[in-house]
Amino acid sequence: MYSQIAANKRKTILLVGLFVIFMIGLGWAIGKFGNFGPGSIFLAAIISIVMALFSYYSGDKMAIMTSGARGPIQKTDNPYLWRLVENLCISNGQPMPKLYIIPDPAINAFATGRDPKHASVAVTQGALEKLENEELEGVLAHELSHVKNYDIRVMTIVIVLVGTVSILADWMMRAHLFGSRGDRDRNSNPIFAIIAIVLILLSPIIAEIIKLAVSRRREYLADASGVLLTRFPEGLARALEKISADTRPLARAHTATAHLYIANPFGSKKSLSNLFSTHPPVEDRIQKLRTMGV
Repeated sequence: MYSQIAANKRKTILLVGLFVIFMIGLGWAIGKFGNFGPGSIFLAAIISIVMALFSYYSGDKMAIMTSGARGPIQKTDNPYLWRLVENLCISNGQPMPKLYIIPDPAINAFATGRDPKHASVAVTQGALEKLENEELEGVLAHELSHVKNYDIRVMTIVIVLVGTVSILADWMMRAHLFGSRGDRDRNSNPIFAIIAIVLILLSPIIAEIIKLAVSRRREYLADASGVLLTRFPEGLARALEKISADTRPLARAHTATAHLYIANPFGSKKSLSNLFSTHPPVEDRIQKLRTMGV
């Protein structure tokens, strides 16, 4: 279990480092292909940071509103859910988050918030009704681990990098299509120009793949951290089995908030789109959980 936590932290750092190297390569392409100087990269980064900060400080409210969740509930509204979360928070040494219930029969849950003091956890009605005590506890521990591990902060950094890449790629393509054809620097070396064009065209796709990879590593990390909290990996494994067997999507699933949920909110049906899912395969997560020793 501890080795799983350490491995996932290392892989996250490696992926973010890879992203930075990729940004340097894109900067090289800009230097070889276009007339944009360092100021353009700085401007693109500023635009991305502003957009990401809005998401960072207001994303929790938007996620709750998009999901159709009701709340925040009080202890008297659902004592069972409240006590489960309260006990886990006391064990984990973190503040009690705001609790919400999503009126949906599908089994799912998500956590959001920029830090433990500004966190919210939403659970579907289906999860409350269909999961046993240990299974629901495993799901809640997973979500609280996302908060404790500052996963929202990590993903905000990644989103800034993705946004910067997308903006730069868009600017470069517009410069290529509408810029001066007589630029000597641009046409002086056709091999560099071809490499630069390919890199610019593929950069948004590569950036998105790295973002998805980071998101998947954080899911594995939350699984392992949740097990460290409950000391019962089988609870979360059984919950994931039930979630996997339930193919119905959430009624108000949205691509912008899909990465927040414990499992794909669009259902567990196999498809090519799963290759670009924000979540690792449920089967792989279950296998890893059942190999963990406590």
